[in-house]
Amino acid sequence: MPPINEDIEGTRIMVKLDDLLYARRMTLTELAERVGLTLANLSILKTGKAKAIRFSTLAAICRELGCQPGDLLAYETD
Repeated sequence: MPPINEDIEGTRIMVKLDDLLYARRMTLTELAERVGLTLANLSILKTGKAKAIRFSTLAAICRELGCQPGDLLAYETD
């Protein structure tokens, strides 16, 4: 089996944090305080510039937003 290429052209993981925050009327600053992350790190995740996310971070975000990981992440192809 060939190695997995994280930068496969035409595919990407979308982070829908903005939509979830809007739906719950919560600010990024408030979420950062609740999950114990810096605003800068959450901003990187929100803008889609993150290369990875820890399961513990994903779990904390889902706990605070009352969602499932699939509500936060989406896989898109061109």
